[in-house]
Amino acid sequence: MIASSKKARQGNFFEDFRLGAIFEHATPRTVTTGDVACYMALTGSRFAVNCSDPFAASLGLRQAPLDDFLTFHIAFGKTVPDISLNAVANLGYASCVFGALVYPGDTIAVRSEIVGLRENSNRKSGTVYVHSKAINQRGEAIVDYFRWVMVRKRDPASECPAASVPQLGTAVAATALNAPSELNASAYDFTAAGSVERWADYEAGERIDHGDGMTVEEAEHAMATRLYQNTARVHFDQHAEKAGRFGRRLIYGGHVISIARALSFNGLANAFRVAALNGGRHVAPCFAGDTIYAWSEILAREELTQRSDLGALRVRTIATKDQSCADFPDRVGKDDNGYHPSVLLDIDYWALMPR
Repeated sequence: MIASSKKARQGNFFEDFRLGAIFEHATPRTVTTGDVACYMALTGSRFAVNCSDPFAASLGLRQAPLDDFLTFHIAFGKTVPDISLNAVANLGYASCVFGALVYPGDTIAVRSEIVGLRENSNRKSGTVYVHSKAINQRGEAIVDYFRWVMVRKRDPASECPAASVPQLGTAVAATALNAPSELNASAYDFTAAGSVERWADYEAGERIDHGDGMTVEEAEHAMATRLYQNTARVHFDQHAEKAGRFGRRLIYGGHVISIARALSFNGLANAFRVAALNGGRHVAPCFAGDTIYAWSEILAREELTQRSDLGALRVRTIATKDQSCADFPDRVGKDDNGYHPSVLLDIDYWALMPR
């Protein structure tokens, strides 16, 4: 018998990347109502527009669209085999804009470009900056975003390209937000949606403790990550990770995002569409058994051009582990760069809300 490992791909290590390299990611993914049901079961998401075909139809949509973060995670998962199969951790996001709504039956395909590289001082890993674009089967943009991820080196002694760190945007302008033309929120059913609060009921500076907590289960986080076809070893291979930095598998940071978003329903039930993710940071690792809580701050309230039925809220959501958010745990320290020990996630996003 001839033994060969040449056909089994082991993913790219940091020294394999080159600035400007383009990846057309395999494999295109046709999404179904099964994906939607599985996502709801794993995250508890319950925004009405994503749950009910009649509710969506009352807004002029052909059926309930996918939750925006389900779309994001599937697009993200397409990039993993080429970009982050050998990741230590995904670090953050910037300038993520959601475009056309995605419906069951649509097919998602993704393309990425390497826009920055920086080797870490320990020479064991480096940070890869990536610009990814996902389109549907009609070529319409559905999500366009930047992320940066720490990737292991194959050989600490290998030479790497000179550092090149891109200047990424700090926020998406409200004028750049996509409010789908087919969407008409004038008949929005606040009773069915579960909250009476409209866009004008929120004020900049307001803080909301979402109250509820959700414990991350080992099997559920693995199932969620498989749902997105995210194959990063750090989330699955306990045999390998027991010798790693933490001695156990990491929870995919996107699962934390989705749980925080689902928890935010209690207080932001009518923030039914994420239009952009301005930025985000995974502050600390999450492990199975941690209980996630969340709170949000309203950063801004903006009108949308030529839309009298919708407005936009800029929201910052903080997720914590094993710490309720009644006291709004946040950054600490004189320089304001450190975080409370319980903080897992800090994201800044725009959400659409009926007026």
